[in-house]
Amino acid sequence: MVGEITLGEPSADEPAVGEPAAGEPAVGEPAADELAAMQTTPGETAAAAMQLAIGLLTASLDSPALESWAVEALALHDADGLGNLIAGLHVVSELLLRELGEATGEPPEATLQRLAFLAERWRGSSSAS
Repeated sequence: MVGEITLGEPSADEPAVGEPAAGEPAVGEPAADELAAMQTTPGETAAAAMQLAIGLLTASLDSPALESWAVEALALHDADGLGNLIAGLHVVSELLLRELGEATGEPPEATLQRLAFLAERWRGSSSAS
């Protein structure tokens, strides 16, 4: 009855005080839609990381200002986001290195060696300034 006070245990169709109603997550537990969003396959995670890296690399080709904006807009500001970005950059780098090797006939090791020399030259010119 409405307004009736009962003592003892709640009826079977009433949730106990402090317990969630049927279909609601308990306090501190993720809702079903949040849980589904967290449960991605490794392939989906890798694809998203690669897209993030490609977006950042594409922005860097345009201008330093766009690259700076892309870093802020695309990269998540937590450890997982940064880890995904680094993983995506790594995979994209491997794919580009393989494509470059197929296009030039040069082994990837030779390309990496030239990049290392180039990086050392940049380091030398920046420390000489």
